[in-house]
Amino acid sequence: MRLPGANKDDKGGSGKGPLTELLDLRHDVTVTQTLRSTAAATLAYIVALWLSSEPAPLTAPLTALLVVQVTLYSTITTSIRRVNAVVAGVLIAIGFSVLVGLSWWSLALIILASLLAGRLVRVNEFVPEVAISAMLVLGVTHAAGTAWDRVLETLIGAVVGLLFNVVFVPPVWVGAAGESIEDLARRMRRLMRDVGEELTSHTPVERAAARLREARRLDNGIAEVDAALRQAEDSLRLNPRVKEGLLHRVVLRTGLDTLEICAVVLRVLTRTITDLAKERQDEDLFAPEVGSALEELLSQVADALVSFAVLVTTQTSEAAEAAEDRLAGDLGAAAATRERAAHLLLEGVQRHPRQWQLHGALLSDIDRLLDELDTDHRSQRLMEELDRSTREQRERHPQLTAFTQWLRGVKRPTLKRPGKRRR
Repeated sequence: MRLPGANKDDKGGSGKGPLTELLDLRHDVTVTQTLRSTAAATLAYIVALWLSSEPAPLTAPLTALLVVQVTLYSTITTSIRRVNAVVAGVLIAIGFSVLVGLSWWSLALIILASLLAGRLVRVNEFVPEVAISAMLVLGVTHAAGTAWDRVLETLIGAVVGLLFNVVFVPPVWVGAAGESIEDLARRMRRLMRDVGEELTSHTPVERAAARLREARRLDNGIAEVDAALRQAEDSLRLNPRVKEGLLHRVVLRTGLDTLEICAVVLRVLTRTITDLAKERQDEDLFAPEVGSALEELLSQVADALVSFAVLVTTQTSEAAEAAEDRLAGDLGAAAATRERAAHLLLEGVQRHPRQWQLHGALLSDIDRLLDELDTDHRSQRLMEELDRSTREQRERHPQLTAFTQWLRGVKRPTLKRPGKRRR
């Protein structure tokens, strides 16, 4: 992972040439998925032409197209649901073809029965596929032959798609999730710096309210990072190239949780400043020295946010140590500036005790940000989440956990019976 400021500034410039950007497309989710799906669907059609009696077995490439996902875990689960949906639809169609013919009321019954069956067999997004399979089979003359040809083509597409992802293992999308986390932290840093700059002068209510709306829009960024993180988590599951999948998932997930809390606190902080701007429309928000101290404090907290994001997304021990040292330095500088700003705020409140509660709320929000970014707090939270995730996984899938430990050569602890003591 890149360190903050490496080939990328706060304005979003990448500093990359056209050739480098073209090579980076192989790490793009959309490009990778498009090429992989095309290749898998083509292979499925070739295999289906060889094995199926249909002249144009398009169900096989269609299944492969739907089955091949960006992660191996998603491919396996999608394959199972897709095959279940087709088999359920085929069985329903065969049963209806024996009992009744095709008419408007039988079509309505088969659609109703298929949709209900799809819910029962839990095929999720492939519920309409149950009804589609049943209608296609029921609408032909030789229902039985067409039914099993469709099942065969579906199995071919599912198997080809699954083997394609087993042989050509999908990329691990941890890097993309890490970049999205860092981008979110940089977005929060820009906002905090903009807010800090406005504390040293007169701030109209409209400008303060605009910062509040910008802080609220951080929720959209968090949702995007969450989607990227869920994709990265799926790419770590059942991936033979990953040895510490649980650790990677927990580190990234707890890092996003911390940034989400910081985004909420930042929204509250901008709300406090907006309330101050409403009360002091004809004057500066703070005295010059107080405003300068708060600006410096917010800038240091903003830098700590990015250092925290880099620490969370760094995968090498050397870079992690450098990121942790940088975060500790940012937090130490922010703590010292916080004490100086607190004394200046107290002196100002003693001279002019107007809206003192808003001063206290502002300082409390900054304290919460520093507490969330603290390395000790982070380590404790990480260990708790690791213990919880490990315990839940062991309780949910005890046999799978034992098999995984056996593959890795981890011996299960055995309890020795206490022997009789010699007299």
